[in-house]
Amino acid sequence: MLTDAHAPLAGTLVYFSTRSGNTHRFVEKLGLAAHRLPINRNDPVPHIDTPYVLITPTYGGGGTKGAVPGPVIRFLNDEHNRRLIRGVIAAGNTNFGEAYGLAGRIVAQKCQVPLLYRFELLGTDDDVARVRKGVEEFWKRQT
Repeated sequence: MLTDAHAPLAGTLVYFSTRSGNTHRFVEKLGLAAHRLPINRNDPVPHIDTPYVLITPTYGGGGTKGAVPGPVIRFLNDEHNRRLIRGVIAAGNTNFGEAYGLAGRIVAQKCQVPLLYRFELLGTDDDVARVRKGVEEFWKRQT
């Protein structure tokens, strides 16, 4: 879990990152309060008690099947957690064309929340700045 004095006003970030750590490194660069979902399926599903924006990578190599990582599905299948999602940000690979950031679109549609942003792989410095500012502004509008 990351914490920072610059945490968003009304919520937090929840994210999943594989052992490759791409999404984790992106979230670390944001410097915002965040909770990482466990990689191991035997670990308990965390319960988040504040509204959050979800950051998820996209899986599947360009297809729709398996685009949303299993740990994200497990987390959102918990009614308590699903009720507190307010938006989603997706990581992806532009090589996958229309499937770029597909996990974010799927989660946004199923949970009826906005897809706030998509970034490629580790994200650029510009992506980090845009997401940080966008998330902070998003939480200000939520209060």
